[in-house]
Amino acid sequence: MALRAFPREGLYVVLERSYVPPERAESLLAVCLEEGARVVQYRDKQPPGTYDLDLLRRLAARCRLRGVPFLVDDHPEVAQAVGAEGVHLGRDDPPLARARARLGAGAFIGVSCYDDPERARAAERDGADYVAFGSFYPSRTKPGAVRVPPEILVRARPWIALPVVAIGGIDETNGAPLLAAGADLLAVAGALFAEPSPGAVRARARRLRALFAREGSGGSSPGG
Repeated sequence: MALRAFPREGLYVVLERSYVPPERAESLLAVCLEEGARVVQYRDKQPPGTYDLDLLRRLAARCRLRGVPFLVDDHPEVAQAVGAEGVHLGRDDPPLARARARLGAGAFIGVSCYDDPERARAAERDGADYVAFGSFYPSRTKPGAVRVPPEILVRARPWIALPVVAIGGIDETNGAPLLAAGADLLAVAGALFAEPSPGAVRARARRLRALFAREGSGGSSPGG
């Protein structure tokens, strides 16, 4: 892998298939990369046999040119097939060890930990590259997700050395408290792509990215 370390802060863009139609994926990804996306995940809750693998290969290549990790949600076999830098795993996905065996030591593997710091500690021991907590706010993509208070980041941050991603209903109006509580990266889908036009995505990406500048101006954030 050309990328040696998972980013320690910034915007984690989720190309959610329900928001981003395939015919717009490349152009909208280009805008996100121009506006400073640090990580990109492709998420499609349809069966992986329906994925457009050629499209995913093109998305992965665009990210690679920018030095940005491109991850596939749920499916290590798809990540391997399209040349992604890694995979994001939930509790119903293949175990981390199996994904690592398939993708290799250089792959980036993230683990959803929901509201469970112990799951995050286990993921770190097992060799994860980052952990994610949430859903912090109501999310249209996962309306039934467990709601997690920001305080979970305060509790977990002191003994998790990995980058911590906050996810779930995050936008420019509610992301700052999560950064202050200890999140390193903010994962966003609807906040960027609810109106999937390049101009709207660019404006939203800039407002989201400004959250990190404001957090940094006040001093070092926890775990940063």
